[in-house]
Amino acid sequence: MRLAVAATPDVAIPTLEWLLGSEHELVCVITQPDRPSGRGLKNTESPVSIWAQQNGLTVTKPQSPSEMFPIVQGLDLVVTIGYGVILPESILNVPTNGFINLHFSLLPLYRGAAPAQRCLENGDSVTGVTVFKLDRGMDTGPIFSQEKIDIPSTWRSFELLNALAVLGVKAVQRALTSIEHSVIPTPQSGTSTNAPKITKDDAKIDFDLPATKVLQKIKAFTYEPGAWTLFNKESFKISRAEISSRIGKEPGSISLEDQKIFVSCGDRSCIEILEVRPSGKRQMTGIEWARGARLVEDSRFG
Repeated sequence: MRLAVAATPDVAIPTLEWLLGSEHELVCVITQPDRPSGRGLKNTESPVSIWAQQNGLTVTKPQSPSEMFPIVQGLDLVVTIGYGVILPESILNVPTNGFINLHFSLLPLYRGAAPAQRCLENGDSVTGVTVFKLDRGMDTGPIFSQEKIDIPSTWRSFELLNALAVLGVKAVQRALTSIEHSVIPTPQSGTSTNAPKITKDDAKIDFDLPATKVLQKIKAFTYEPGAWTLFNKESFKISRAEISSRIGKEPGSISLEDQKIFVSCGDRSCIEILEVRPSGKRQMTGIEWARGARLVEDSRFG
């Protein structure tokens, strides 16, 4: 098939790499325009744009959905992966077989912008990917393929996203085969849930919650935007932690023992802090930070 990929983040790259070596003709890559990024707010290309140019592919960056019309005319299919733009039905119907999307959940669960992060936040042990036909709804279209994966208890969001990106290749392969054989996709069924875009407030740690819930939030939002709290009135990110068997004290209180740093949570539970990033400083181990922080007996987060 003659197809294009509309994508922005680096999780699209495994599928792009497979398509580049497949029997399909990857006509072009569509990605979002360069955006101001970093402290200097310099215009920065998307990871997909950089990859596509390195591989000699045609890259196009429409400023609006209407600009996509001539780009997708004459194509058999467009595959979207985290493109980040809502497309009108008038565009979706232009390619012969429309648009399909690789979504990082087992739809209809976790419809929305942050499915992998939200499933970790909720403590799920299983998730997966879905390839479905785009329609006018938010991740509501009929399904071509799904693949499941067990979530190891130590995984954080970036590890899960990387695994789902690789798993997505298999789901896209299956979907393209189905389309070539004129298989009709299956309407979504079952209870649906939402996975809204992550805000900074979403990632704030509430130590009044039990340790299991605190740990779920840390795993869900590392490294972006970063699970955070306050220490001495400054933002303080906790990047890695684990449940401790210690009996907790007042929620948010910090304890140092045997070269380990602990934080008390709700229900007298406790977590051990393994990696942190204090405001304006580099990533470091919890104990590295504790040595330089001059902790006192009543030191606390929050």
